[in-house]
Amino acid sequence: MDKAKRLEMIKAAAKRIEFKKRQAANAATLRRWTDEPERKSRAKKTEDEYTDSVLDKLDENFNHWTDGAKYADTHYGAVARNTLREWDE
Repeated sequence: MDKAKRLEMIKAAAKRIEFKKRQAANAATLRRWTDEPERKSRAKKTEDEYTDSVLDKLDENFNHWTDGAKYADTHYGAVARNTLREWDE
């Protein structure tokens, strides 16, 4: 093996090593970009705040009508008016 061929092989090896280093640096940069959270997370409620909010929601009944006559008139209209008895009014 002569000197010129040996130098050529050393240059090729150095070029491959340099390429691998740049590739590793680019991969590290990419990992750093993708590891960042996309948005900040909301502040979490404490256990007491969460319990209070759940209990407050349980106290509300969204399906409850306080005015039966209005409910009947809204949903049944004339049919409800015609079927009312004296004691229902």
